[in-house]
Amino acid sequence: MKVRVFDTTLRDGEQTPGVSLTPSDKLEIAKALDELGVDVIEAGSAITSKGEREGIKLITRENLNAEICSFVRPLTVDIDAAIECEVDSIHLVVPSSPIHIKYKLKKSEDEVLDLAVNAIEYAKDHGLIVELSAEDATRAELNFLIKLFKAGENLADRVCVCDTVGVLTPQKSEELFKKITSEIKLPVSVHCHNDFGMATANTCSAILGGAVQCHVTVNGIGERAGNAALEEVVTALKFLYNIETNIKLEKLYEVSRLVARLMKLPVPPNKAIVGDNAFAHEAGIHVDGLIKNTKTYEPISPEVVGNKRRIILGKHSGRKALIYKLKLMGIEASEEQINKIYEKIKELGDLGKYVSDADLMAIVKDVLGKDLEEKIELDELTVVSGNKITPIASVKLHYKGEDRLLIETAYGVGPVDAAINAVRKAISGVADIKLEEYKVEAIGGGTDAIIEVTVKLRKGVNTVEVKKADSDIIRASVNAVMEGINLLLQ
Repeated sequence: MKVRVFDTTLRDGEQTPGVSLTPSDKLEIAKALDELGVDVIEAGSAITSKGEREGIKLITRENLNAEICSFVRPLTVDIDAAIECEVDSIHLVVPSSPIHIKYKLKKSEDEVLDLAVNAIEYAKDHGLIVELSAEDATRAELNFLIKLFKAGENLADRVCVCDTVGVLTPQKSEELFKKITSEIKLPVSVHCHNDFGMATANTCSAILGGAVQCHVTVNGIGERAGNAALEEVVTALKFLYNIETNIKLEKLYEVSRLVARLMKLPVPPNKAIVGDNAFAHEAGIHVDGLIKNTKTYEPISPEVVGNKRRIILGKHSGRKALIYKLKLMGIEASEEQINKIYEKIKELGDLGKYVSDADLMAIVKDVLGKDLEEKIELDELTVVSGNKITPIASVKLHYKGEDRLLIETAYGVGPVDAAINAVRKAISGVADIKLEEYKVEAIGGGTDAIIEVTVKLRKGVNTVEVKKADSDIIRASVNAVMEGINLLLQ
């Protein structure tokens, strides 16, 4: 059995409060989703705005392998906007619960049925694939739900049951979809929201009940508590239910980080499958088990989903974890030196501190008396900013690996942004390093306060977190980024 994946990251996902993508952002995500292997990309809602239509048009003109879809209401103006964007299909959403019909539409059930049929006929007359979606279906009367789907059965191409406010349970989900698929001849989709944290489980149960297509979003983003997470659903289907999709699992982590970066929605560390802690281990007993056999504490290999195993050092770590971590980092130390490093890690852990790679390197430097080798050194930094002046920064870096200078200039929304952009631009030919997080905290009061900057940088699946303090925020920021870059290049 193979289940189709309908990705709504660019529509339902973009409806996450505070998120707004540019047309070029939407295109970049759509291309990544297509490479990931999704079957349908819901590129947006064409009626929303001129910018939304521009974004959808960019995607449809790219000639991607995936079916490109637009969300529409049962209104000709919505369908016309979708037609203008040259999409392959429409996701026609029709309210189906008594509360939606009475209070939102203020219509009778018969009027709703007429709306749906007229909209489907209009769309089919214009050559569109139609997925008829029942909004709030899980609070609808089952008889009306079946009636709605049957009204469109000889016209539409697919139907979809929407758990709009996330009130399904896995048991109810499987039962509901068994009933619907026994009555409806068309392929049935499932669209779940995560209000009670059940979206992934409900989606899998719906598929067990007969659904052949699932609506998902990358990282589970979406309105309120979000939607069923693409990465969770497809991996659960494969490894727990032996059900296949067309998704290239090894690209999941990469696509997750792209969406997080462009939508400015950091992935929680404990997020299943793609979180930084999904395959991270600190407890001594766990790391000891991993060293003997990774299957002791990992249900699947992190590489399968493009993630990476991480050994975290802290107060719960054992000596074997430290030795294993040092080996991974290519650091040789005597037993006495390992004992000293171990003691310092425990001291930091008891203070409630997470020992980052930068912290570990500082401890190693202190114990072994070795400096961190700077592969790239900051020679010069110039920043110009002021009233009515777009901030611009120039950097000159010394790349010791090839003994050459890297000189670049970049603009930014502020002087710090310009400086970091210039550094990242300068090293782009050496390594693709992304700034994932940036935090600033003032230590003390007054205009001369010390500023502590924390940056989290990523190179592939490797991440480092570095903190630097200085009275100058630009200097603190650039120094933190430079140290992080050198750590990632080790």
